Amino acid sequence: MKKIKLILFVILIILLIVTGYFFIGSAPERKDIVWGVNFSQKHAQYMGLDWKETYSALINDLGAREIKVAGYWDLLEPKEGEYDFKDLDWQLNTAENNGANVFLVIGRKSPRWPECHIPEWAKGLEKTEQQEKILNFLEEVVLYYNDSDVISMWQVENEPFFPFGECSWVDNEFLAEEIDLVKSLDDKNRPILISDSGEGSFWFSAASFSDIVGTTMYRKVWMSQFSAYLTYPLPPVFYWRKANLIEKFFNKEVICVELQAEPWGPELLYSSPMEEQEKTMNLEIFKENIAYAEKTGLKTFYLWGGEWWYWMKEIQGQEEIWEEARKLF
Repeated sequence: MKKIKLILFVILIILLIVTGYFFIGSAPERKDIVWGVNFSQKHAQYMGLDWKETYSALINDLGAREIKVAGYWDLLEPKEGEYDFKDLDWQLNTAENNGANVFLVIGRKSPRWPECHIPEWAKGLEKTEQQEKILNFLEEVVLYYNDSDVISMWQVENEPFFPFGECSWVDNEFLAEEIDLVKSLDDKNRPILISDSGEGSFWFSAASFSDIVGTTMYRKVWMSQFSAYLTYPLPPVFYWRKANLIEKFFNKEVICVELQAEPWGPELLYSSPMEEQEKTMNLEIFKENIAYAEKTGLKTFYLWGGEWWYWMKEIQGQEEIWEEARKLF
């Protein structure tokens, strides 16, 4: 009995130490924060927007100079072996002509639902055959943009360790193969970013695969498991402490690649009523999320929701969040 009590006591002490490390204290204040924005051509279209107009407004009106762009497999290779870079070319050229930098997401899994944006011709393939086609796709994209000066880094797959979305498999060995391929083809030796959940991971896997670790940062979301909204009970220092571990053990930088700046409800955003959207995002919550991010000690944040801000301004006639975002850029 004494031995059991001792073991329980030791476990309790360890839990208290761990809890204290991740939940008590504060991160150092940063004065050099870099703000960027995510962009999805598909999502803008689903919101009923002119995607080129939306993208241009983010750069020319808001003044965003760091853009994360999703390079969707199904848009770039709609037919096997036939590539269409026209729309992505336009996005990169627009950024370059306005002095902006792009980091490009490539692979099977890219931002926005259904996460795995697989061309119709590849959906029925067996796993090994589909992986072969993914490698072909990566090779084509990297070689095509090899000389581009506007691409600052590659993101290979989106949250590849996180089983979210309509994706049939997770394969770490294949991820390593993808990364090796991109590195071998890229003459400019641009860094590889691998992203992971900010709330549900300690980023060790992402750090072991990448040059830079990308984290998400969400505050209030719909949890389908509980059919309820949840505000994550994590203090800003939680991210700082984890980032310190990554720097200490892997010598890698952590940046935020998705900072929640749009609603997350029980339905997809373009199907969600306004009263439901306002439960997880409005001007007050937007400001709170920015203030929260500033206290995490991280240097770089790509906001998630630029298309929605433009939709609110142009379709709903509500410019408040768009104008608040302008202050960041």
